[in-house]
Amino acid sequence: MALITSKGMYGLAAIYELSQKIDDKPMQVREISRNANIPQNYLEQLLGKLRKAGFIKSIRGPKGGYILSKSPEDIIVRDILYVLEDNLSVVDMDSSNTALGLFYQDVEDRIKAIFELSLTELKEYEETYNACLHYSI
Repeated sequence: MALITSKGMYGLAAIYELSQKIDDKPMQVREISRNANIPQNYLEQLLGKLRKAGFIKSIRGPKGGYILSKSPEDIIVRDILYVLEDNLSVVDMDSSNTALGLFYQDVEDRIKAIFELSLTELKEYEETYNACLHYSI
């Protein structure tokens, strides 16, 4: 049982790519697909869901593409995953055992807390990774 499926992983990767864009120019689907290593057809479906949810905007025309509709500080990873995954449950049913039911609820609450970070805070993981690369050389 996967907590986050390819929908969530690819969608988060796509929106993270958009958050890394320095200028205000839209990113085209093929650029996002290439940078995030996401199949283009699948990416288009995910971008549609993210657009409908208000995370991104699409710009039409030859220089069009996608941009974030909010600041990266205002986009929370948990919210992205809810839109794409519909649920972040560890188990799909109620437990008849009260102790296990409380345990599963605690696990779900902790998992949800892990995803309570913005795209800007997610960037810190990249910075940590780059720092580790620098020290290992």
